Amino acid sequence: MYVPDIPGIKALDQQTVLNLENDYSYRISTDSEEVNGLFDDEYRCFLYHGNCLELLDALPDGSVQLIVTSPPYNIGKSYEQKQTLAEYLDLQRQVIEKCARVLSETGSICWEVGNHIVGPNQILPLDIPLHQIFHDCGLMMRNRIVWHFEHGLHCRRRFSGRYEVISWYSKSDSYSFDLDSVRVPQKYPGKRYFKGPRAGELSGNPLGKNPSDVWVFPNVKHNHREKTIHPCQFPVELVDRLVLSLTQPDDIVLDPFAGVSSALCAAILRNRRACGAEIIPEYVDISEQRIRQAIDGTLPIRPSHMPVYTPGTEKLAQLPPEFAKARTDGNIRNV
Repeated sequence: MYVPDIPGIKALDQQTVLNLENDYSYRISTDSEEVNGLFDDEYRCFLYHGNCLELLDALPDGSVQLIVTSPPYNIGKSYEQKQTLAEYLDLQRQVIEKCARVLSETGSICWEVGNHIVGPNQILPLDIPLHQIFHDCGLMMRNRIVWHFEHGLHCRRRFSGRYEVISWYSKSDSYSFDLDSVRVPQKYPGKRYFKGPRAGELSGNPLGKNPSDVWVFPNVKHNHREKTIHPCQFPVELVDRLVLSLTQPDDIVLDPFAGVSSALCAAILRNRRACGAEIIPEYVDISEQRIRQAIDGTLPIRPSHMPVYTPGTEKLAQLPPEFAKARTDGNIRNV
């Protein structure tokens, strides 16, 4: 991700993150009622070690500006209990209904999901059945954002999945949206109007172009500098774009399925108040470490201005002799 040089907004990297150590405090607790400290200025980040439904019940109506999360996909990961699809959607409905209650009138919900495996080589994009739940809660869809990445499982009987979806909903038509804070460079910034009353004038925006609804961010795999033990964590730069465009400093950002707290860290780095829930002790421990790093400016993050890596002349990028021979011989199946 790239953030242009806008006054007051800097690209997210290790050099430009705020050092908040002196005035940013956090609290991790098994008591959901302690979330009230976010509103009493006792601390600016609260992580509840427990069920997100309990945390949501403790939050006041309309108190959260942005809810951004990636819930379990019900595909049997180590951190989830496999359920029937109906059971899974029922739990999602409970969470979403409570999220709608705590969302502010100008706030947004961004629900990032992938595919549920319903049978051999058969998938169900989870955003499809979830949309009805959001609609039933009176929420309005603003974008269906495709997050494209290059790495993942390789399929043999269908095309390999290389995207997930962020469904962005708002509670009202007066939702907060700051496009200028997340503009990206144009392909042709020197393009001018060809005809009409503005012929000869520059046709673009000096801050850059709209990043569109297809976002390309590397997913967090083994050599990613943000990698932890969590198998499916958010890249911080993805959440950063949502935090910048949908919130203002001091707003509350909530992740009900916090994992290792990438969303909370993204909120901290932009001087927002952060709130989340996580039930797995190991993830809570890692979250505390990362929250501390985000506060003191040492959190490992992928710089937002770094281009997506393109293989060069290194050995791994060269065609192996075995592959070249298999192509020549037509003996592909044996390689």
